[in-house]
Amino acid sequence: MAICLALLLLYIAFVVWYGGRGRPLTAAEIEAYVAELETLATEANKQDLLASVRALLAQDDGREFVMQNLVRYRAKALYPPGHEQLGDDPRAADRRYGKAIIPHLLRYGNVPVFIARRSGSFIEPARADAWHYVAMVRYRSRRDFLRFAISIERAADIAVHKWAAIEKTHIFPLRPIVSLIFVRGAVGALLALIGALAVLLLH
Repeated sequence: MAICLALLLLYIAFVVWYGGRGRPLTAAEIEAYVAELETLATEANKQDLLASVRALLAQDDGREFVMQNLVRYRAKALYPPGHEQLGDDPRAADRRYGKAIIPHLLRYGNVPVFIARRSGSFIEPARADAWHYVAMVRYRSRRDFLRFAISIERAADIAVHKWAAIEKTHIFPLRPIVSLIFVRGAVGALLALIGALAVLLLH
């Protein structure tokens, strides 16, 4: 009984952390987040970034969503002066970025759900971008996406790897229509299995 109760409490804690059904951002919150991003963003992309953020937040309903990331690497990593020791491999730079952002993602209940490299070509329109990989990240809400993005912008030693690696990227939100990714169910099933095995071992 104690094991089952502990696992149940653990599952409840997971569901609360994973979330996905929050309240929409208020107008005051949006302005506060945009103002903070404005102080952190570089001048080179500031106006485009702020316009994109406002467009994203205008559709906020407080619920979870998936962000699609299409990425094309540079031919050589382009680090700013002072980072020459990191080399010019764009994939190595991207791996550094990927490892560094995991704690920031998990802090706000956000998790990667699908990452894949391009493995060939099939049907392509003229002048289509040659993406190298796709990554899909589940965010607990647009609020938590912004919290994550701001935490990354504050850590200059993280974002530098991303822009050293990436020549071009296309990022847009998705709302699943059909999905076979059942994170809550998978975690529940795993904890139930652990509980059943523990009971069998104890008996």
